[in-house]
Amino acid sequence: MILYLHGFRSSPRSMKARLMAERMAALGLEQQWLCPQLPASPKLAMEQVLTLIEGVPVSELRIVGSSLGGYYATWLAERLGCPAVLLNPAVVPLKDLDKHVGVTTAYHSDEPFEFKRDYIDELRALAVAKITKPQRYLLLAATGDEVLDYRDMVAHYAGAQQHIIEGSDHGISEFADYLDEVLAFCGIGAQS
Repeated sequence: MILYLHGFRSSPRSMKARLMAERMAALGLEQQWLCPQLPASPKLAMEQVLTLIEGVPVSELRIVGSSLGGYYATWLAERLGCPAVLLNPAVVPLKDLDKHVGVTTAYHSDEPFEFKRDYIDELRALAVAKITKPQRYLLLAATGDEVLDYRDMVAHYAGAQQHIIEGSDHGISEFADYLDEVLAFCGIGAQS
């Protein structure tokens, strides 16, 4: 089972989520794919995710998280003990998200999206100061990320398997080139 967690203001309609969903479907594994629309509240987002994966054996669960979804994926991987792939993950979103308090729209719709100041405290409650088992993680970090500093990611996930992408951007525009690597880390080969 692969659980994909999208980033801040994003959705299951993001490019990376769609590419992964399409590949899982092409492999006949669409029943092993979960990509929920996460609410703005980090607390509610994690409650929703934990309910969705209830009953999934930890040995069969893999999490892929992008940006803020990577922050969530780290918390879940530490809490549950499952592997996680992190795509330009937020390491300390508290400092970056303060400027986003208020109402805006999600990236893939015109729907209002409200990020409340209380949510910053909810994020703080999910902080992982240091990962416990680096071998549990695969980090894809782009040096050209215009939103987050890849060096923070590299330091936070020290000892983990790391693929540093020269250039690129926060969304990892050429994610299709890394899809096989991500799926392989999740235990899914091209011929699954």
